[in-house]
Amino acid sequence: MTLVSKTFDLYGKTYTLEAGELARQATGAALVKQGDTTALTTVVVSRERKNYDFFPLTVDFVERMYAVGKIPGGYLKREGRPSDKATLTARMIDRPIRPSFPDGFRNEVQIVATSLVADQINPIDVICTMGASLAMMLGGVPFEGPLACVRIGRNRETGELIVNPTYEERETSDLDLELAGTRDFISMVEAGAEEISEWDMLDAMRFGQEAIGAFCDAQLAFVAEWERINGEIVQREYPLDIPSEEVHDRVFAHYDEMAAALADADKLARQDRVAALKEAICAEFSEEELELWDRDIPVQLKKLEKQAMRTMVVTTGERVDGRAADEIRPLMIKPGYLPLVHGSGLFQRGQTQVLSVLSLGMLSEGQRLDTIEPVSGKRYMHQYNFPPYCTGETGRVGAPKRREIGHGNLAERALVPVLPDENEFPYAIRVVSEVMESNGSSSMASACGSCLALMDGGVPIKRPVSGIAMGLIQEAGETVILSDIQGIEDFLGDMDFKVCGTERGITALQMDNKATGLTFEILARALEQAKAGRAHILSAMLSELQGPREQTRATAPRIVSISVPTDKIRDVIGSGGKIIRSIQDETGANVDIQEDGTVYVGGTGESVEAAIERIELIIKVPEVGEVYTGRVVSIQPFGAFVNLLPGKDGLLHISRVASGRVEKVEDVLHVGDEVEVSVIEVDDRGKISLDRVNKPEAPAGEDFEPRRERTDRPRRPRSERPGFDSSERPRRSPGDNGGRRPRRRHDV
Repeated sequence: MTLVSKTFDLYGKTYTLEAGELARQATGAALVKQGDTTALTTVVVSRERKNYDFFPLTVDFVERMYAVGKIPGGYLKREGRPSDKATLTARMIDRPIRPSFPDGFRNEVQIVATSLVADQINPIDVICTMGASLAMMLGGVPFEGPLACVRIGRNRETGELIVNPTYEERETSDLDLELAGTRDFISMVEAGAEEISEWDMLDAMRFGQEAIGAFCDAQLAFVAEWERINGEIVQREYPLDIPSEEVHDRVFAHYDEMAAALADADKLARQDRVAALKEAICAEFSEEELELWDRDIPVQLKKLEKQAMRTMVVTTGERVDGRAADEIRPLMIKPGYLPLVHGSGLFQRGQTQVLSVLSLGMLSEGQRLDTIEPVSGKRYMHQYNFPPYCTGETGRVGAPKRREIGHGNLAERALVPVLPDENEFPYAIRVVSEVMESNGSSSMASACGSCLALMDGGVPIKRPVSGIAMGLIQEAGETVILSDIQGIEDFLGDMDFKVCGTERGITALQMDNKATGLTFEILARALEQAKAGRAHILSAMLSELQGPREQTRATAPRIVSISVPTDKIRDVIGSGGKIIRSIQDETGANVDIQEDGTVYVGGTGESVEAAIERIELIIKVPEVGEVYTGRVVSIQPFGAFVNLLPGKDGLLHISRVASGRVEKVEDVLHVGDEVEVSVIEVDDRGKISLDRVNKPEAPAGEDFEPRRERTDRPRRPRSERPGFDSSERPRRSPGDNGGRRPRRRHDV
């Protein structure tokens, strides 16, 4: 096997495809580069077919910290559980590949994408899908390929669309659209946007489809070069689970019964009726037949349910719960659902119910990210929990699964564009969406409930956001677009198309498509129908809460920003953080200091004002004429040092501690005494001279004119003193030492 490498340019970026040198025992392996960013993607297909009634595909993205020259933190100093970004990248690879395999494929497939180099210029995520596609082509794996994934950005100023933008280009983009598929159809879309119109989004998707075709052509060119050098690729044979016609006929004989069982608006009741029917059908098979067709029977039962549901929608125009295609389920909206928390919102649509809860904190409480991307943290965190009780089931409660991370990320992208700038609202923001009940579209209920929680908590969002999940049924040459899909329409339908946005435009979008007949004309209809659905839901939300509350709740921290000169930051922090810790301990407020001198002070009650007052006293420079009541902190033979402000001491000279002659400062003042003083001088080095206000009489009671400080009578040069004549100054003759012994540096 000879190394094959091919470099090409597309849309202003340079890419390299390589194979034949690394991971040669895998079924297929490919190295993909964009710039210097490098990912190795491998695929392994098990030799034996698994006894499953589903396609056993596993996709992992392995984020190696050496790719950016980092050593992982913690005691183990090695990578642990995948970051959220790594999980989202694995989902990005999985979603277009899973539907590309043939029905009945039961051999286990594992795809592993490993980051080798992350150049901090080009993102690594989208190129991994192309690597997986190429690895499967080189390994002779049967799938509908080649596939590719691209990211489309749009310059905020010029409107220019950009393919696979760099991190710097993404900073100036109002669109972050990832889409994947073949040159003929799109199977996966994920997007965040700054309120762009449906038509602009559609144009970007068309442009992305063209770019996907170009990357598919690049893979075909590479495969041709590979076969020229290494010989023709052998297409591997994998037996498929081909359903028995006899089983199909016996199961589908119960079609009318299945259609009747599905016609129930209540999810649990419908599931019970369908399950009972399936048990009755299975009872018609003998034990020998059940053992012989142990995989065929469950597959055909699922197909029966799917066929009955889809035919019902297409032929009658009515869905399983009796709704029309564009009808939204009944809504229940309750902002401010929980007491004491910083904000909350309960959003229910049909049998899907989500409670979102807001927490506000200091900016330093934002999430720190330790990934291979040049992003160190984020201020807004949206987390989504899907406990087993929300579907009436039992199950493990623990770390979030991939689906939960993906849904949380979608709601987060939907709301980030409308959040206020941190200069306007200097808070870290966390929203947790608890799914209390689920029958489809829980991610969109999460977006709506979280918008309610933000508004209830007084977060001054720019505009409210609503979301809706759309579906698609293509059956018997007919196409029906469904609004607000429920669970069964998601599982058995052709498309799950989620759209979030404000009245001005789209802020987030996600699509998983199984229909090869999805055209841009159908997508345009779906977007238009989604816009009407979003408007209906948003109107219902605003009828309960018209906008953000005027202020945050009393239980939430109040954060105020002030600015201090950068040369005073050290004074506020103190040696080893001593001063700032004392401020926080004594006032109860939290204090964050930025490098530019911005100070964020947060707390409840009067703690914020108390901390700000302490900080202002520290940075204040006393001025001549100001009067202070200070505490004596040190006594010296020449006077007493009096603390005026935190970190600011002034000298009260011995001649100014009392009226009359004072032999020792201790005769009048002691350490710890409070004394009222006025500032009489601040020199260019910041040293402060003080005078005592209302001086007491000196202890001896002697009348004495205070001696003047040396600073009050500048010393004149000797040559300017009266009677001085430099010509009369006695001079010492060379070598004359006046009878004194010469000094030596090393006198023994």
